[in-house]
Amino acid sequence: MNTKLKIIFIILGVLLIDQALKIYIKTHFHYGEDMPLFGASWAYFNFVENNGMAFGLSLGGEYGKLLLSLFRIVAVILLWKYIIRLINQQAHFGLLLSFALIFAGAVGNIIDSAFYGMIFSESKYHGEIATMFPPDGGYSSFLHGKVVDMFYFPLIDTYLPDWFPIWGGEHFEFFRPVFNIADASISVGVGILLVFYKKFFQEHEKSEPVGVQKMPESEA
Repeated sequence: MNTKLKIIFIILGVLLIDQALKIYIKTHFHYGEDMPLFGASWAYFNFVENNGMAFGLSLGGEYGKLLLSLFRIVAVILLWKYIIRLINQQAHFGLLLSFALIFAGAVGNIIDSAFYGMIFSESKYHGEIATMFPPDGGYSSFLHGKVVDMFYFPLIDTYLPDWFPIWGGEHFEFFRPVFNIADASISVGVGILLVFYKKFFQEHEKSEPVGVQKMPESEA
């Protein structure tokens, strides 16, 4: 299997898992409902939605939402072109993998933003569970859908001691954000880049074709 096919399979694999889990959570959970994972007290499915960026961050207002969606679409188009360029230059597979994970995660969340508002009914606290392709139409319009998040890992959930400066006695929780497979894919891709940045790009520069060779100083 050539490199391009491997990258495509990785991207499609991430997208398939991401969308399958999002659709399951959206159509089987009440909004805000949680369920422990494997009986753990620090890992849950917790169904929430957000209007904006990864890990529940948001860019305010409808215009902010539209701007973010359009920016994402342009960004993934440019990123895909860059990935193809790296493949043609026979870049290190680790570099390709990291960008493929970032690309897949970005596309996964774009799908939510672009289409979920049109194909799902709205999820509500203690209300009816959302349905897919409701007779009365979806809860929003194109590019105004909400991103489905479900993973919640409160690894530390406690109260700080009274002697702790400034925040003594206050509730402390780590890790608070709720996220999805697409967010995790982006984070893993960025993490790989940060850890192996020098290795990837040093090998990439060595593999690039040399346009004009310099003449030896003795011949200059």
